[in-house]
Amino acid sequence: MKKSILGVLVCCLMTSVFGQNNKSLKKEVIASVEIQKEELITVSDKIWAAAEIAFQEKVSAETLIAYAKANGFNVEEGVADTPTAFIASYGSGKPVIGILGEFDALPGISQKAVPEKTPLVQGAAGHGCGHNLFGTASLGAAVAIKNLIAEGKLKGTVKFFGTPAEEKYFGKLWMARAGLFDDLDACLDWHPADHTEADVQSSLALVDFKVEFFGQTAHASADPWNGRSASDALELYTHGINSFREHIKPTVRIHYHIQDGGQVVNVVPDYSRIWVRVRDTKREGMNEVYERVKKMAEGAAILADVDYKISLISGIHEILPNRAGGAAVQKNLEALGDLTYTESETAYAYKIQEATSKPKLGINGKITPLKPTEEHPMGGSTDVGDVSFLVPVVRLGVTVAPEGTPWHSWAVVACGGMSIGHKGMVYAAKALGMSMIDLFTDKQLLQDVKDEFKMRKGEYQYEAMLPSGPPPVGEE
Repeated sequence: MKKSILGVLVCCLMTSVFGQNNKSLKKEVIASVEIQKEELITVSDKIWAAAEIAFQEKVSAETLIAYAKANGFNVEEGVADTPTAFIASYGSGKPVIGILGEFDALPGISQKAVPEKTPLVQGAAGHGCGHNLFGTASLGAAVAIKNLIAEGKLKGTVKFFGTPAEEKYFGKLWMARAGLFDDLDACLDWHPADHTEADVQSSLALVDFKVEFFGQTAHASADPWNGRSASDALELYTHGINSFREHIKPTVRIHYHIQDGGQVVNVVPDYSRIWVRVRDTKREGMNEVYERVKKMAEGAAILADVDYKISLISGIHEILPNRAGGAAVQKNLEALGDLTYTESETAYAYKIQEATSKPKLGINGKITPLKPTEEHPMGGSTDVGDVSFLVPVVRLGVTVAPEGTPWHSWAVVACGGMSIGHKGMVYAAKALGMSMIDLFTDKQLLQDVKDEFKMRKGEYQYEAMLPSGPPPVGEE
């Protein structure tokens, strides 16, 4: 009995010491991020101003690489045949904890840091998804962890992944195919948002493909009977897709972008091209619709008497959520407390909401309670999903824009280049660093995260949905 009581006391004492040590390390992470704060804002603003699109993020990648090297990381550049992809590593041995950092912008939404639509450079790109904040915050958290490893206060390896082209081609797919995430025990990820939460939801699986139609030119008036219109095939194809929308499940989304429908009105066009995207909450449902929509291209070609070609661009998996990791993140968010804003920041938010015809609700800096994981959540897609089928991914979202702000818009760009975005970025770096401390120090938590990953993945064998060869660097 005495031995039993003694064992319990020792266990309690060890738990208490562990808790105190864990709390102390988290305080050091917070302090480290505060020390980095002005540098992180400088890095973020440089990426914000560069606003580079998929696979063209030269300045953005170089800026993050320079900051990683200046802070003692070993950097492997140009990984997975991708000039702007890189890995910054520090430490040795297990556990190996990764963190993802995106930095690409969206075309056509250039914006000054002002609360009304005012392009910085007319027609140029802008960070309408806040990726200037994303990559910077993640690297800031990695630096805080690296410092603790260097001081001998943590054991293991931290890896920051510079992941380009999330908005278009999904750069993580080539990194996944190259096996660059395979040695991780777990991985952290965050995303800018209009609220703050531990993210325990999935996302939409997605496939992108291109359809080209090949006909025969002729004079549109003098001898149109000698022509076979690729544009007619394109119109028939889009009509088929739009008729099909009535018969798809509520979880399915189909988008398309007509890239070439002919050049002049008096020539029967011999070429047309369309980019098509299919989504669903599960890859199985996505694949079913994908096959149906591909068949429509053949039908349109037959009707217009033209040839056609279908080319896979890329496809991404839905996210495997992780509630064990999410619960740990939730505790760290609650420990940090709500984000607060100045009167001028709130006034800025009201102007953003007025300009985008949204209710004037201000900025939501409160911590959202941990939500149930939905079977079929709607929303967007991300190549983080593919990483989540290789290693456990723990995720969070942090407020960087007013409540209800339209994403992928000038309004997000306007916030990402000023204090509202900066404040969220710094907060995210702290929350990410604190959550990495948990994964480095709490063996049971790490095991729970891994066990849940194995349960959700089941027997599924991951394979990147990509055409053969390198990524389409340099293509529009």
